[in-house]
Amino acid sequence: MEKKQNQSTENFIKDIRRRTRRVFPSEQKIMIVMKAQRGEQSVAE
Repeated sequence: MEKKQNQSTENFIKDIRRRTRRVFPSEQKIMIVMKAQRGEQSVAE
């Protein structure tokens, strides 16, 4: 019984993470990479 509850909790947490994940448009991703290559900004920033 506890294993089922544990798995349900894990699935709940994964679902929340999926829903709150930040989404960046393709253009913004390209700009981030270009700035990182020029040394203006790190990818992490």
